[in-house]
Formats: sequence, structure tokens, C-alpha cells
Amino acid sequence: MTVANRTSYPVDQLLHWAEQTPDATWLTQYDAGARRTMSWREAADDVGRMASALKAKGWPAGSRVAIAGMNCAHWFLADLAIQMAGLVPVGIYARQASQTTQWILKHCDAKAIFIGPMPSAMATDMLQQGLPDGIVTIAMPYDGAPAAEHSWAGFARAHLPLRRYDQPSAETLATLVYTSGTTGNAKGVMLSYGNLAFTSAVFREVIPAKPGERLFSYLPLAHILERVAVEMASLYWGAEVYFLERVEKMSEQLMEAKPTRFVAVPLVLSRLQASFTARIPERQLRALVKRRWIGPLLRKRMVTRLGLQDSRALFCGAAPIPHATLLFFRDVLGLDVYECYGQSEALYCSMNRPGAQRLGSVGKPFSDANLRLAKDGEIQVRHPGVMLGYFNDPKQTAAAFTDDGWLKTGDKGRFDDDGYLYITGRVKEIFKTAKGKYVAPGPIETVFMGGNDDVDQCCLIGMHLTQPVMVVSVSHTALTKPREDVERGLLADMDRVNAPLEDHEKIAKLLVVAEHWSSENALLTPTLKVRRNEIEARYAAAVTQVARRREVLVEWQ
Repeated sequence: MTVANRTSYPVDQLLHWAEQTPDATWLTQYDAGARRTMSWREAADDVGRMASALKAKGWPAGSRVAIAGMNCAHWFLADLAIQMAGLVPVGIYARQASQTTQWILKHCDAKAIFIGPMPSAMATDMLQQGLPDGIVTIAMPYDGAPAAEHSWAGFARAHLPLRRYDQPSAETLATLVYTSGTTGNAKGVMLSYGNLAFTSAVFREVIPAKPGERLFSYLPLAHILERVAVEMASLYWGAEVYFLERVEKMSEQLMEAKPTRFVAVPLVLSRLQASFTARIPERQLRALVKRRWIGPLLRKRMVTRLGLQDSRALFCGAAPIPHATLLFFRDVLGLDVYECYGQSEALYCSMNRPGAQRLGSVGKPFSDANLRLAKDGEIQVRHPGVMLGYFNDPKQTAAAFTDDGWLKTGDKGRFDDDGYLYITGRVKEIFKTAKGKYVAPGPIETVFMGGNDDVDQCCLIGMHLTQPVMVVSVSHTALTKPREDVERGLLADMDRVNAPLEDHEKIAKLLVVAEHWSSENALLTPTLKVRRNEIEARYAAAVTQVARRREVLVEWQ
């Protein structure tokens, strides 16, 4: 294998480890109860053969090839083979509406799609309904992968590993990341090889790797957070990666992986917290871990039960995390969670880190990341990780940048006197009540989410209402409790949250729903953020009825 120059991109890193530590395990995969491993040499051989097969199709350089399915070893291999062949990978979420999938595949003119294991028959049906005519389909070698025109082995069988890798320039399009979006059609974020290299270097330098790093891949690989923090990190660190087979096996397989780094979104950490406090009240746990003899043993047992006993760093991003959850992990479990900030369009921008952490903030900007606040408080960014633009959408691309070239993130924020960044909401999520007063729902929702295991998700609604109403999706645990106990706790939370708010911001009523919000019913994005417009539409009639009543109440649906 020859490489044109020595700038290190993902394919370079694969070839490096295949040469330096060929027999070391890189990928550990669970499939139908069996545990399979793949070495660096095996992975490089598989990637090289698939890259040859893709090049043999004669598609023009830069053509798009999609990857769908749950996280698995062959998701990584497909991603790298597409890059090695000079094509552009496009991730498709495993749980995604067929209309969205069809929009993305047609919008980017995908020539082919790799299909991996799917989480359910419904997800398989939605994917297949979204496939446009003429697209080449290739099934990954897993029991849970749907039938396709080609099998992985069959597509690549007649090809020898690609002998020459023509390394791209830093400006070359590396991948399209379609934003999950809370409104409208997804936009294709164009990220270059230079974008990815910059972000990977910054991430690695903030908390340098140590020998024997292990990572656990379970967040959607169609999202850039998992791609950079797990896939690319493993390539640059030489880290072993374990893949989650099924959600119901999360606890078992996380305990086996024992990751040295763990990446999460807030909802995952909140649910891990609830797995303890649903059995033993948090106040009691806090008292127990302070006891001289039992405390260290209890803490070790809890952390081991999570499979995080070897974790040197826990990272959280993609959405605001309740302060109470950060405190639980720090004070009860003894684990620091480092919040970071970024988005598909700007990759990483800031991060808390060892020795430089402030709870509630998203840390200080990286040294090479320029951040500023506009007059309305919007965070604007300019650094080498900022996207090239939106694919085939010059109008949206122009709208995303200021006249002097800074990316408009759409997030509002503030800096404290020491330079720590705090996210205070989204510019477009601010709504005006019937009183003509503006309310930023994000910070209010984040506070409400903290400290009550009965709350799984919430969404503050107030457009055209005299006073805001909080819609609450309760946890599975709450549904097993007496209704009066749940209501009492929620009303106490409402009083706690309302206390520091201005009168026009205060929550007037609670609408409690037993419906579980998920990406399958389109109430959450694939990265577990609330789709505000969908929530408002789904519960509009019920919210209006609750708002018309005079008394402060908790209304159940």
C-alpha cells in the first residue's frame, strides 16, 4: 500500500495500526449472542477489498454512498472503505421516518447504501420504504441486517485489497452529516478532511490517550459526536471499540467493555442516575457514600455495576444536562462528567476538562477556536472545524454565516469572568406569550429535569398562552407509583423551578403524559433532543384545555 503524503486522516490511521500492531484487537462485536473480534490487519484487508469493489463501479470521485443501521464493526469498515475509494459517506439513522430517509438519499444522489442490523421490524420497513429506485444495496454480515441486492462478502469477493490510496487534500469533502433537525427537512452539513483532522487533534490533545484505551459505541454513528469521539478517536489512539448489540443488553455489554472513556447525551446519564435512585432515594445514597467504611465499597459497587470502573473521563454533549445529574455523578459515584459544546456545523468548540471544569458551563473554548457573542447573545464561531457549507443549498449556507465569515450557531450563551461558556437557550426557541412577554424555554426545562426520577422528558409551551404550560413525559418508574405521590413531587418541582423566575416565565400548569417520547414516534430526534414543534402539535388541544382552567393543577393524559 502506498500513500501520497504523510498528513494523517482516518484511512492513514487504519493502515498505520495494521502495520504497527496487526494482530491487536480493534473491534469487538456482539451478534446473535456470539462475540466476534477483528484485528487491525483483518479490518484493513476488509476495507481494502470493499474499497476496490466500490471503485470498480466507476462512480465519479466524490459520489455519495450511504450507511444505515445500528452501530457495528462494519459501519466503521464501510465508512473507511468509502473514503478509501474516494467517495463520500453519508450516515442514515437506524430509527428514521421513511420520508426523511428518502429525502436524504435523493438530495445527496446516493449511489449505494450499506445496510446493517436494524433495531426492529418497524425500523426495517421504514428504511426499505425510503430507498429510492436504482440505489445499490449492500447488506452487512449480521443476522439483524435486512436482505439486500448484494451481501457484503458477495459484493467484495472478486476484488483484491486496493493497492494505492490517493490521499485527499484538506479541502476535499470527507462526509455529509445530515442534521437530525427539530423542524423542516434535514440539511447536509459538508465536512472536509481538514475539518475532521482539526477536531480530532483538539479532542485528543485536551485529554491525551493512555495505553489500553477502550471505547463503547452505542450513540448513533450517523451523528458526528459518535463519529469523532469514538470511531475517529479509536483510529488515532489505537483504541479497542466494543459495540452495543441491543438496548436491552446495555448494562451487560457495558460491564464487559469497561470503557476507559465514555461518551453520553444527557438523557442517557439521567436514566443511569434513575437506575439507582429508583431503588434507594438519592438523599440516602448521599449519606451512605459519606460513611467511612461502607461508603467506598458502595461507590465501587455502583460504578462497577455501570461498567465504568476503568473510566478516566465521561463526556456529555448534544443537549443541556441537568445540574442535579452532574452532581449525582460527582458526589455519589465519584465520576466527573465533562460537558462539551459543538454542533454538526462547527464540530467541537469548547469543553470542560480535568483541572478546568465549572459545573453548568460547557467549559472554555479550545485555544484554536474563536467564539464571540452577537448583540442578541447568539454564539458565533470561526475555526478550522467549521463546515464548508450545506450540500446543494447555497441559500441556507449564506444564511448560516455572518457577512464577515462567522458561523451563526443559533445558540444563545454567555461567558463568565473566567471565560467559561454557558448555553442559555436557542435563538429560535424563544416564544412570546399572550401577554407579549418573551420566554426562553431551554434553561427552564433543564432545571425542571433535574432531581426527580419521575420525569423522563419535558417541554415548555407558551405561544399564544397567557402563562406557560409544562408538558411532562413521565418515566416508566413513575407509572408504577401511586398517582398522588407523582403529582405531589411534580408540583414541588414546579414550585422549585418557579421560585427564581420572573412572573411571566413561571409555569402555570402541568400536563403529564404517559406516552413515551422517542425518535420512533417523532417526538425526539435520533440524538434524543425534544422536537418542540411536534410536541406542541401533538398536545395542542390538551394544553389549551389545561391552560383555560383557573386552578394550578396537574392534568394527566
